[in-house]
Amino acid sequence: MRHEVGTVKALDGIDLDIYRGECLGLVGESGCGKTTTGKAVIRLHDPSSGHVYYHGKSSENAAPVDIAATGKSTLKHLGIRSKLQMVFQDPTTSLNPRMLVKNIIAEPIKTQERLGSRELEQRVIDLLHLVGLTRDHLLRYPHEFSGGQRQRIAVARAIATDPDFIVLDEPTSALDVSVQSQILNLLKSLQQRLKLTYMFVTHHLLVVKYISNRLAVMYLGKIVEIADTGELFSNPVHPYTLALLSAIPVPDIKGKQRRIVLPGDVPSSVNPPTGCRFHTRCPFAVERCLRQEPLLEAVSHGHLVSCHRKRDMQKLVMYKFGQKRIGSRA
Repeated sequence: MRHEVGTVKALDGIDLDIYRGECLGLVGESGCGKTTTGKAVIRLHDPSSGHVYYHGKSSENAAPVDIAATGKSTLKHLGIRSKLQMVFQDPTTSLNPRMLVKNIIAEPIKTQERLGSRELEQRVIDLLHLVGLTRDHLLRYPHEFSGGQRQRIAVARAIATDPDFIVLDEPTSALDVSVQSQILNLLKSLQQRLKLTYMFVTHHLLVVKYISNRLAVMYLGKIVEIADTGELFSNPVHPYTLALLSAIPVPDIKGKQRRIVLPGDVPSSVNPPTGCRFHTRCPFAVERCLRQEPLLEAVSHGHLVSCHRKRDMQKLVMYKFGQKRIGSRA
């Protein structure tokens, strides 16, 4: 006999705006809810509550659609399912090992359109060319490719339905460093050419700095800071963001950057702390942090932070660590 012993609230009160044509980076430790956020946005996971608006709440170009509250058959009928795609972290497991490349890429196209065999094959070849592959790769299986080539195939499959929005779930983390830059440049090129909007999920801060326009920092199912990427790297406010940025290696032997080492482990998402979820590891926590949950509020234009001590953070960092802006060298 099975019985429920607890409930994991993977996401709690997430509030994000993703603007057309931008790349929003989502960073945080493993298990904080980044991938769940991406899957909930495109309805690969059904959220237990809340709303996900496609075209926004008040769009001039099209009527908003609440993806979370609309039936999947209706989403397909409206053509929205094809406009929301995802590139997964590991191309080895995300591609069917028993299918030829031409069938892997053709499959999503066939669900949307009825094309003749020649026209369909030409569409697949065009997609392969877009991602840096050729027609010689059509009749091969995924195991015959390198990791970077497999991820290119996964990208080709994602753009096959002419999407507006793509969730990129750590698309470079399973690749060699030399290949990562190639895939990042490919993604940037496709974004400009196809007018795509991205959510880039990663734990690699320098990767997200390279590709993202704005950056959201996540901790234990909550967004703790959002800002333009340049602003967040040069002027981090939340203690968790400060700790993340301080961990970036600095290629300067004369640099005096001091790392903020957080005590303890990430609390259980089954029984998260009261008040601010970060207070159990925060070097600046006070009594109020234990009792009252902070709101995500603006500290400057477009820069939102969830911290009771956000106004005094730079002074606190200078006093405790002797650094005015941790992570600004990165």
